[in-house]
Formats: sequence, structure tokens, C-alpha cells
Amino acid sequence: MRHPTRCYSSLLFLFFLSVSWGQRSNTDNKRPICDHCNQQLSCNCSYGGFTSVPTVTGSALSLNLSFNSITVVTDDDLMGHMPLKALDLHGNGLAEIHPFAFDSLWNLEQLDLSDNQLTVLKHKWFRKLKALQQLNLLNNPYSYLGSPPVFEALVRLRKLAFGGPALKELRRGDLSGVTQLEELTVNANNLTRYDSGTLADIWPLGCVTLALHGPFLTNLPLAGAMIGDVSYPETPITLKDILLIEIQSIQPFREAARKRIRYLAIRNITVSDKAIVHFLMIFDGVPLTQIVIDDVTLTGEARWEPANKTDHKGIDEFYIRNLVVVDVYKFTSLIQLQFLLEYPRRVSVINSKVFVMPCLTSRLLKNLQYLDLSDNLLTDLTLVETLCGTIETLKDIRVLNFSGNALKSLSTVSRLVTKFSKLTHLDISRTGYSFMPSSCPWPSTLRFLNISGAKLTTITPCLPKTLEVLDLSNNNLNDFILLLPVLRELHLSGNKFLRVPSGLSFPNLQTLTIKSNTLNMFGKSDLQSYQRLENIQAGQNKFVCSCDFVSFLQMELKGGGGMKLTDGVDSYICDSPLYLQGQLVDEVRLSVVMCHQVLFVSVSCGLALFVAVLLSVALWRIHAFWYLKMIWAWVKAKRNSRRQQQRRDAADSEALISFDAFVSYSERDASWVENFLVPELEEPSETNSGANSTSPQPLTLCLHKRDFLPGQWIVDNIMSAIEHSRRTVFILSENFVHSDWCRYELDFSHFWLFDGPAGGQAAILILLEPLSKDDVPKRFYKLRKLMSSTTYLEWPQEEEKRKEFWRSLRNALRGEDD
Repeated sequence: MRHPTRCYSSLLFLFFLSVSWGQRSNTDNKRPICDHCNQQLSCNCSYGGFTSVPTVTGSALSLNLSFNSITVVTDDDLMGHMPLKALDLHGNGLAEIHPFAFDSLWNLEQLDLSDNQLTVLKHKWFRKLKALQQLNLLNNPYSYLGSPPVFEALVRLRKLAFGGPALKELRRGDLSGVTQLEELTVNANNLTRYDSGTLADIWPLGCVTLALHGPFLTNLPLAGAMIGDVSYPETPITLKDILLIEIQSIQPFREAARKRIRYLAIRNITVSDKAIVHFLMIFDGVPLTQIVIDDVTLTGEARWEPANKTDHKGIDEFYIRNLVVVDVYKFTSLIQLQFLLEYPRRVSVINSKVFVMPCLTSRLLKNLQYLDLSDNLLTDLTLVETLCGTIETLKDIRVLNFSGNALKSLSTVSRLVTKFSKLTHLDISRTGYSFMPSSCPWPSTLRFLNISGAKLTTITPCLPKTLEVLDLSNNNLNDFILLLPVLRELHLSGNKFLRVPSGLSFPNLQTLTIKSNTLNMFGKSDLQSYQRLENIQAGQNKFVCSCDFVSFLQMELKGGGGMKLTDGVDSYICDSPLYLQGQLVDEVRLSVVMCHQVLFVSVSCGLALFVAVLLSVALWRIHAFWYLKMIWAWVKAKRNSRRQQQRRDAADSEALISFDAFVSYSERDASWVENFLVPELEEPSETNSGANSTSPQPLTLCLHKRDFLPGQWIVDNIMSAIEHSRRTVFILSENFVHSDWCRYELDFSHFWLFDGPAGGQAAILILLEPLSKDDVPKRFYKLRKLMSSTTYLEWPQEEEKRKEFWRSLRNALRGEDD
């Protein structure tokens, strides 16, 4: 049974926990928000103007808050970020960190607190950071590391950087808990106290960087003690911000020489000739294998004689960059130091205003495999002297770098390097080459050639067929047609290519870089000729975002194609059309109408045709075409009628009515009309009228065979006949219904009779044979209605009834009642 006190305690704990979380939620609502997080859960909130730690996704793995204005980190600011592995707070002016601010960051591996205003380091900040591997505390105004030891809990720490202008002392035990490091950086330019052995407990020690400007000026024993504590044969040492003028300034190196260090780099140094001589004497016989001197100012008069007897056969690499000689006119030469170059396999003299290296010196470089003379003052003429013309030198040379010099003749350099039978790499970039000769000699071993940053406009067979990597970036090329059968990498960025070069010239090409050209688009068809292409970089061009290009590129960016676009999504931006300008190609969504115009037009036309057919059938079923035809005929007839009326009014002599009746009949019923109707109405006889009756008055009939004017439009004849007739007689029969001409006459007369001024009273229907209204076309709905509502005459088959038929017809024609 659970103890009631424990239950009460548990409830109390949950209550306080809920209160604290509620307070945190209220706090979070007031904190700013940063939503610059990518799919890899890396949040870049630098330069955001934040004054407090912003809220980001709780699953973030990396958080960059550098260069903001965050002055305080509270205990609650980073709660809920337990997955965080990297936190960057440098450059904020951070002055206060609460004791438990980092307690929730159990998985943190990298922490950068450099360039802030932390005056005191507290061990409580780091007590829960068991997983921390990299810590940067540089350039904060603390004068000592603090007590108890601040790094004691960081058992997995591998990279540590601390110190700054305010650091005054390092005491024994300050680095307690730090047992091994891959990198150690200490800014001790103003250090005044150092307990010997403070750095000695760190072992193994990967590489060390010490900034010791002040100690080398005012406290040489302190500088010597620090250098001695980190000197191990396998530990590369870098010294920064030191001044070596007098012989005494070399004394701190004695302990390092005694411990036979092998790797030494000195950066931002001012040194005199006599200090160099004394340095070489201290390291006489020491197996120093690598000497790096960067950003060096050299003073003196080039007096090197005592150093000639020293032994430095162990030097394998000699590197010097950014050399400035003060009072250069006092320097006689550096030739007396050429013995230092006799044994190294790698020599680099970069940006040091070297205009020539005497051939005698070159002939001493027996073991040289790598020579870098980039960013100097070499010309074609001095290069001939440096490489000794046709004299056999540098037999083991494999890599030559003459980039950034004033070279102008490609044929000169090719001729000079032909003798190097082991040469594989040649860098002659950033030179003045503007012309490529038609042919050039090259060593058969050459595999890597860099001629980027020149002024070449065309490519010729001068290029060697043996190349595997060729860099022609930042020239003025617009085409490349040259067979290079073993080429694996081709770099053409920064040129003027309008299209991707054909892959037929590069059957083994695997990597193509063609960024920042004038490509408008490229597609699968452009790359099909490349048999082995795997990687391509084609971003930063002025792309026309057509449907084919967008579809192809989006598929490649998603990995759906056979190659990789290794320069990233952000490099592919639309330049046109205007409404897409500046938009990432990966985010473009084009409509079906734009991308499938032929299909869209075909489907649209098909649908339109289908709708037209359906509409036509529907209109045909409701006889709409007939109505349209009748409207047109009526309009035209009315116009003609008005014209005729105007002519009649002007003449005032022609009678309006010319016929008693217009007879509409089928040609097959013409015999009845000619043998019965016409004789009876136009030529009445006494026999036909009866013996006691008066002979009836003859009537005038209009027949199309007889009275239509030849050469006149049939519509005009019909309308004129109807207009000039008192009545219209329709001789209805099966022949009439199926006769095209009769139907044509009936169409127009129908419109005139029933929609015109006659109003439907001038029509007389004669049925030659039994005919129901259903036999009349449905479009003549008024005629059908008339047959239903009006009495019509039927031609009697019995002889005795015909007399009454003719009497009724005459009365109807005269408008008399029976």
C-alpha cells in the first residue's frame, strides 16, 4: 500500500511542475520567434536583431544566434531544446549567463561563446554538458579561468579555445579535467602569470595555437614555459603575433628544440635576419620537418653567413606566404639561404614579390616534388631562368603552381615543362593568357591542368590529350569542340557558353561545372551524349523557365534523373519570363495550358467540335437552321420589297396586285394544275358553270413556270409573286411535302403569310389526296396549326362533287362567303 505522505509529495511535485510549465508557456508567448530552420533541423538566426533567445522548433539540432544583441541567457531560455547539438552565441555582447541555463542541453556537442562580455567563467554552466566536444571562449574580458576548475565536468572535450586581451594569469589546475585534446587555442597576448606545467597535463595533444605577443616582448621565460609545456614531437605548434628582432627573443624556442618538435608554424611575425640565423642555429640537427611562416615582415641586411653551417636535412616542407621586406634596398639577396631548399619535397613561396628564382637554386632542389610560386612577379622571361630553360632540373617535380603571375605565352610554359617527365599537376591560372596556339608540347604524364581566370577566347588542340581534370573557368569561351578521351572533370564556369558542350568529345567525363555562363536552359537531350556523367553544376545562369526545363530540373533536383546537381537548389533561379524572375526553379509551378499547348489545343478543339456537333444536332432537331434561313430571307425580301415600294411610289403607275393567286405546287402535280386548275379558273366555260348560271369571271394565276422572271434570284421571284398576289394556293400532296422546290416556296411563303402583313388570311390549302397535319414538316408549326384550325379544300374524286369544289375555291379566292 502506497504511503499517503509519498502520494502527497508526488501531487505537490506535479503541482509545482505544472506551475513552472505554465510560467514557461507564458514566457514563451512573449519571446521572439525565429523560423529560419531547414530540413536538416539547422536554425540560422544570426544577424536577426534579437535581444533575447528566440523560440525555435524544439527538435532543432543546430542553433546559430551569433551577431545579435542577446546580453542575458536565463535558466528558461533553452529549456525544451534537449536534442540540440550545436549552439553558437558569439558576437552578442553577452554579459550574463544564469547558472542553470545550459542544464537541459544534455546532447550539446558544440558551444561557441566567443567575442562577448563575460567577465567571469562559472563551472556551473558546464556541469551537465557531458557530451560537449567543442568549446570556444575566446575574446571575453575575463582575466582568469576561475575556481573551481570550469572544465572539470567536460570529460569528452576535444577542442578548446580560450583567452583574450584581458587574460592575465593561468594557474596550475585551471585545466583540471581536460585530459586530451585534438585542438587547443590560447590567446595569451597579455598574459603576465603562468604556472609552469599548467598546459603540460593535457595529453595526447593534437595541435596547439598560442598567441604570445606580450610574453615575447616582456616575459621571455613565461613564453618559453608555455611553449615547452605543449612541445611534443607529433604535436604541430602554431605561434601568433610575435616579434623576433633580437637574439634573446629566440630563447623561448630552446625547450621546443630540445623536445625535437617536428611541426612549427609562425603567423603574423616580425623577424630580423639575425633572429632567423639564431633560430636556425638553435634548431641545428633537430628533425624539424615542416616550417610554415605566414604574414611575415622581414628586417635587416640579409646577413646569413653563420647559418650556412647548420644542418636541416629533416625539413620536408617549407612554406612562406605574404612576405614583406622592410628596406628592401638594403637586402643583398636570399640566395645564401638556398641550402634550406636542398632537401624539402614541398616548397611554397606565395605572394612574396618573387620575380625570379636563379637557375642555380633550382638545380639544388634535388628532392623537390611540389613547387608553389603563385601570386608573385614572375614573367615569361624570368620563368625561363627559374626553370633553367632546357637544362634538366627538378627531375622529381610533380606539381607546379605559377598562378597569379604575369605570364602571357602559353607556348613558353608548355615548352619549359615538357622536360619534367613526372609532372602531373600544372596550375597557370589567373595569368594573362589570351591566345592558345594550335599545338603545344606537354609531358605525357600531365593529368591536371588549370588555366582558369585567363583571357582565352578559343580552344585549340594545344591542350594535351592526357588530361583527366581541366579547369577553364572565368575565361571568354563560348564553345568547346576538342576530343579529350580520358577527361574526368571539366570546369567551365564564368564563361560565355550558350549551351552545354557536346559530350561526344568527353566519353569518360564524370563531373561538369558550367556555372555563371549565359545558358538559358538545358535538358536531357543536351546531356544524353555524356556517357558517364554523374555530377553537374550549372547554377547561377540566366534561365528561361520553360516547361521542359522546369520539369527536367525539378526531376534532377529530386534525384529522379541519372546524375546529381551538386551546387544545390538555391543556384537555379528563373530569369524569365518576367513573372517568374527571381523565383527558385524548384518552386516554380507552371499550368497545363502553358506546358502542353498542343495537347491543350487538340483537346480544346476536339471538345469544341464535339460541342458544335451536339449543338448542331440539337438545332437541327428544333429546326433552328430553318428559322435562321427564313429570317435571312425575310430580311432580304423586306429590303427588296421596300426598294420596290419606293420605286412604285415614285412611278405611281404600277398596280400593287397583279395576280389573284400564287399557286405553289409540286412538279409532279403539274398535270393537275395545268389540266384542271388553270382551265377552270383562268378559262371558265358555261359547261363548267352550269346551263342556267352566268359564266364566272376569269381569275389570274401566278405559276412559277410561266410567270417567274428568268435570271432573277428564286427568293426574289417567290417573294414578289406572293406580294403581288391576293391569295396563295398550296396544292398539298405527298409530292408537295417531299419536293425540295415546294418546300423552298413553302418556307418563304410561310414566313410571309403568317409573320407578314397578310397575317395568315391569304392562304388557301387544297388537298389533292388525304393528308394529315402529321405529314407536314414540324418546322411549319403555323401551317400545321392552320390545318388544325382552318377548313381546307379537298379535291373530290367523284365527278359530281367537283362543281361545288370549284365554286368554293372561286369564292375563297374572291374573299366571298359561301
